[in-house]
Amino acid sequence: MASYAQYIISSGWSFKDSEDQSPEAWLPVSTVPSVVQQDLQANGKLKDPFIGFNELSARWVNEKSWTYRNVFQKPTIPAGSSIFIVFDGLDTFAKVKLDGRVILESDNMFLAHRVDVTEALDTEGDHTIEIEFDCALLRARELRNQYPDHEWVGFNGDPARLSVRKAQYHWGWDWGPVLMTAGIWKEVRLEVYSTRISDLWTEVDLDDGHSNAHITATAEVETSDTNNSYTATFTLSLQGQEIGTEVVSLEGDVAKTTFDVQDPSLWWPNGYGDQTLYDISVSLKRDEGQIHQVAKKFGIRTAEVIQQPDKHGKSFFFRINGVDIFCGGACWIPADSLLTNITSDRYRKWIELMAAGHQVMIRVWGGGIYEDESFYQACDEVGIMVWQDFMFGCGNYPTWPELLESIEKEAEYNLRRLRHHPSIVIWVGNNEDYQVQEQRGLTYNYEDKDPDSWLKTDFPARYIYEHILPRAVKKIIPSIYYHPGSPWGDGKITSDPTVGDMHQWNVWHGTQEKYQIFDTLGGRFNSEFGMEAFPHIATIDHFVENEADKYPQSHVLDFHNKADGHERRIATYLVENLRTATDLETYVYLTQVVQAETMMFGYRGWRRQWGDERHCGGALLWQLNDCWPTISWAIVDYFLRPKPAFYAVSRVLKPVAIGVRREHHDWSVSHAVPPKASKYELWVVSSLRKEQTGQVELRFISIKTGLEIREAVVHEDVTIAPNGTTNILDGVIDNEVDEPHVLAARVWIGGELVARDVDWPQPFKYLDLSDRGLVVTTISDVEDEQILELRTSKPVKCLVFEERENVRVSDSAIDIVPGDDQFVTVKGLKPGDAPLKYKFLGQ
Repeated sequence: MASYAQYIISSGWSFKDSEDQSPEAWLPVSTVPSVVQQDLQANGKLKDPFIGFNELSARWVNEKSWTYRNVFQKPTIPAGSSIFIVFDGLDTFAKVKLDGRVILESDNMFLAHRVDVTEALDTEGDHTIEIEFDCALLRARELRNQYPDHEWVGFNGDPARLSVRKAQYHWGWDWGPVLMTAGIWKEVRLEVYSTRISDLWTEVDLDDGHSNAHITATAEVETSDTNNSYTATFTLSLQGQEIGTEVVSLEGDVAKTTFDVQDPSLWWPNGYGDQTLYDISVSLKRDEGQIHQVAKKFGIRTAEVIQQPDKHGKSFFFRINGVDIFCGGACWIPADSLLTNITSDRYRKWIELMAAGHQVMIRVWGGGIYEDESFYQACDEVGIMVWQDFMFGCGNYPTWPELLESIEKEAEYNLRRLRHHPSIVIWVGNNEDYQVQEQRGLTYNYEDKDPDSWLKTDFPARYIYEHILPRAVKKIIPSIYYHPGSPWGDGKITSDPTVGDMHQWNVWHGTQEKYQIFDTLGGRFNSEFGMEAFPHIATIDHFVENEADKYPQSHVLDFHNKADGHERRIATYLVENLRTATDLETYVYLTQVVQAETMMFGYRGWRRQWGDERHCGGALLWQLNDCWPTISWAIVDYFLRPKPAFYAVSRVLKPVAIGVRREHHDWSVSHAVPPKASKYELWVVSSLRKEQTGQVELRFISIKTGLEIREAVVHEDVTIAPNGTTNILDGVIDNEVDEPHVLAARVWIGGELVARDVDWPQPFKYLDLSDRGLVVTTISDVEDEQILELRTSKPVKCLVFEERENVRVSDSAIDIVPGDDQFVTVKGLKPGDAPLKYKFLGQ
């Protein structure tokens, strides 16, 4: 009996401009998957669009159609078998011809395709496959013109993008270039079989006490064999040890069995327990011969979104395995404008960086892609929960019948593809489409529950988010929570802070509030907020070619910042808070200080609110990463170099963190008249599941002299509440008596110093931070690991270490006070390497 076989078609491809009919037009393709910009670069026909102004000289590519070709030999076909050609992803308008005959036409980047080519490959020898990729930019505009009655409105990019099922950020966004890719962006292969396992999944029922997990394993089988006498052998194992095996016969095209696992090892988010993954495999056999085998990993866990009335409105937080989780994390955009640049290793490094920074959730944003399998595998293995948007972003999407049909197929395909990943804990209908509805005054009557009537309004996209997508989720993954949009809450205005999730952009965008009050602006779950900062100078050196352009407001630097009004917004937050600079390195650093402080103020306050009846259920900053070397809201740049904000967030999200803060005094409104007195508060937050006993200290240290201006407050045997907030004390600073000073807080548990926080008078521009007496000493240097001791005689603000390729520091963006030496581990420096440079405020 013939078994399943596959042949990957990755080499032997060539491509050309579809309009060029000359024989020499064909150019070699080094490997597939690829996109046309990469192949043009490899052939010397295009400069790197990430450098300088090259994006502009690459835009001609966006308006072309492209053809890819491969000549391959028919594989050996056992008797009774069929040949299928499989495309995991074609970007985007693709017409596939085999030996000149059209076998497939696709217009959705997010779908895979499988075509039976047995008859087409009837003859032996060479066969030619050609894929014509029509220009998505021009096709989108044609589609828009075909439907003039639709309200083509949205944020970012050409509104015509709404008509095309392609990654929306390719049209350009306020952090990314206009690079309209085309090509074979995922694997192509031939599959030869008469019977195969087409899908395998598990459904897990975990009892309330977590003592028993009832696991239902299901395999779908595709066969052309009329003699359907197959058996399916299911095997459940953990870390190579077999737990159980069941042999079952097929019922129609489905095989199903159940396993009961006593005292299962659960899958937990980062910091809460192990990320245990079980293996489920199924082997299809007949007459003792194995036909096909498929295996997947899955986790045993429960995931709930808790929405219940409370004193703040209606909660919105995640509960995993019965434990409430404060979801500190970030939003994710595609890690490259040219998607086939992203390797599994690069995905892994991003996710491991999140875990090292104490983050527990990533939000896959709806203007990109349903990510690669290796992204979700990394999240499973590292313990990063995934908030997964469907791919709709910032627009009023049209709903003609063919498009709705394609969207439904897209949703069901990706739900099936990803349903085994325990890291995915929520599916969400779109990004900010309900905000477009509000801002453009489109019709949305939440009380109208008739889906057909929604299609007749000027906001027909509601039909997608509240009918098609929830129906698909219920059909494919009935156990997971579906949320219609982000932000969204029970049909109320999306800025309502009492319900659902919120995108809070009144710092940076909107009313441009002071970042010091960020925590007062939040809602029940803050799924977007941010502050821009320049990347490190090494990243700027990569894309700025001329030394003469390396000044803060140079043309090329502005070109690499796609945010509307970024000049005035950056300038506002800099001039309000810091003494400005004209040299580029200092300017870069100052923008990073502002971003780090902004993120700290937001996360610190919102995490404190977690302990107040889950007032804030989580905070996902915009954004973790970049898709090209740029200036943006990312806290880690395109080259995986963390900005200071990454470290500031990491400290606030530690399992136990301490917070100290004096009340905000708006110096702009008071015309810089200082307050006579300032209240302050001190608290400890914990994500630990058990009560702790600790020691808490608060010191009052002069910024000018480094001496303590009053006796420290020390609380012994403080009971620290589990998974919540413990308020320690509040007090008053007499600004007419006390000289400018920092409040330096520390907490010990079991004799170990576990967290620090330092509160400074605001704004920094009024402070003299020169002559700090900082000493950085290498106290250990073994192999590729150094330990640095940081000591100071006066308070130091935001000590930032240089970020170097393949070098990692354990901490950065550090505040240091006298009498509290800190230690930083540096990994990756080799003998003879220069020590890392560093900067601090007022240096």
